[in-house]
Amino acid sequence: MTETNIRSQAAAVIPAYQDEKHIGDIVRRTRERLDHVLVIDDGSSDQTAQRAREAGAEVIIHDQNRGKGEALKTGLGHWLGAASSSVVGPDREITWVILLDSDGQHLPEEIDRFLAAAVAATRPSFFIGNRMNNLAGMPFIRRVVNRYMSRRISTVCGQEIPDTQCGFRMLDRQLIPELLGGGHRFDYETEVLIIASRKGYRIESVPITTVYTDQVSKIHPLRDALRFFQMMWRYRKRDTPG
Repeated sequence: MTETNIRSQAAAVIPAYQDEKHIGDIVRRTRERLDHVLVIDDGSSDQTAQRAREAGAEVIIHDQNRGKGEALKTGLGHWLGAASSSVVGPDREITWVILLDSDGQHLPEEIDRFLAAAVAATRPSFFIGNRMNNLAGMPFIRRVVNRYMSRRISTVCGQEIPDTQCGFRMLDRQLIPELLGGGHRFDYETEVLIIASRKGYRIESVPITTVYTDQVSKIHPLRDALRFFQMMWRYRKRDTPG
């Protein structure tokens, strides 16, 4: 399969919350790479949905904020059923879904790197961005936390994943039914890696640029850390004999 073929069968999911400042630009640049771009407005009270539509995205709106995990699941579920959708067309089917953030941390131009990695893959793979080869722009505390969490998660997954906290990803549509449960918020992105690993997918790292914008992080350190450790405990308990 060529990169052109994969591009024609790929669609984007962009979860967004209170991102009216950046979402239009991100959608326009993503549309330069992909025909199908879906934004999930997760209960925003600003003009996020309007700006996304104006830039050419299809938009689904949550009536209240449900968390990034739920937004991603809404988007994945949409493309899972897209084979019969008039948006895609009867002669085409979405086989790859690309996930990226709405705040400018991910460069849509680097979607091409994921497409090229998919062409080169020789086994079922789940692709995830890797910022750890270029740490110049990453704050020190994030660097330390990312390395610690990536080591922990890699152990549970049974394979090395240098940057488990990166939300820039590309996955096979066939994996989507396995990903529609699980966590509701940021812990979901970790759980997805564990599920994919246990379904036999190789987690392939794709080098991407480290970008930090003026957006304030939506992660709640204590609450989301607790969810993370609860989830890791559940999976470790499942792995314990007896």
